[in-house]
Amino acid sequence: MNIFLPVFLLVVALNAPFLQAQEIKVGTWKTPQTIQPFFYERFYPSGTKISVFAFTNPADQKSALLAGDLDMCETTVAHAIQSAVQGEPVVLVASLCNKCSALVVRRDGGVESVADLRGKKIGYVPGTMHEILLREVLARHGLSPREDVVLVRVDFFDMGTALAAGNIDAFLSGEPFPSIAVEKGYGRILAYPYFDESIGTINGGVLVRRQTIQKEPEKVFQLVLSHARATRYLREQPGEWLKKASDFGVSVGVLERALPNMELAWEMDEAFVAKARALGERMLALGLIERLPDYDRLLDLSFVRRVQGELRLQESGSR
Repeated sequence: MNIFLPVFLLVVALNAPFLQAQEIKVGTWKTPQTIQPFFYERFYPSGTKISVFAFTNPADQKSALLAGDLDMCETTVAHAIQSAVQGEPVVLVASLCNKCSALVVRRDGGVESVADLRGKKIGYVPGTMHEILLREVLARHGLSPREDVVLVRVDFFDMGTALAAGNIDAFLSGEPFPSIAVEKGYGRILAYPYFDESIGTINGGVLVRRQTIQKEPEKVFQLVLSHARATRYLREQPGEWLKKASDFGVSVGVLERALPNMELAWEMDEAFVAKARALGERMLALGLIERLPDYDRLLDLSFVRRVQGELRLQESGSR
């Protein structure tokens, strides 16, 4: 008998946690504009497993993040602002997507303008960018969300069914649900609710806990780097982007219809910060938050800037 074998097995057992591949857990939605995490592992250093968990709303993702069940999650900029106002230790470290929103009405519902929504039931998801845009659209057309319309909470994945069944008269949601409504014939896009003079087209971002930044900044950097590389890759390969997104149950044809209204993103700059601040002002004016957040604590551009430098260095070295 080899007397060294038991000692060897003991050493292996004691070091098993270090020999196993590191696992990083990321939360997102199964939508084409939030698809990047499904490509992170391709661009992350080898030996690391990226586990992606799909959610249906930003609040559940953030709750899992704060509980330590996720290392990073996707969210809307609006929800990140609300979280910061509530004192939650979350930080936006990268952009996720722009645009993607549309106000949809029933095709045969007789609504020809936003003003025609008076007295109608409108589906929405609280705490999302789409809610802010909906309230902004209504306010700009003289409609009170409390008195002139009925806002009905409906998950994104149920909005089409609710509209087709007549349970709601309209919804403001993200792609591909507006394009699905058009493709299937029960919906019509009434408006794309973007206001370039204020909040523009910003939509989603990448969220981590402040504790993770403090204790594991290199992990955050590698995740943001993988996010940037995945975003750039998918922008350059729209065919692969839409093919992967079709795995979520939406045909490539519908996704091609939605493509002009979707934009993958990762960079944050001073223009992004200005739009986020404008968004916060609108949320405050609409009564959705009681005060403005500390943007210096909520928005950390250092990782994006470091990634920008890393990518420039790699590109110059490859020439």
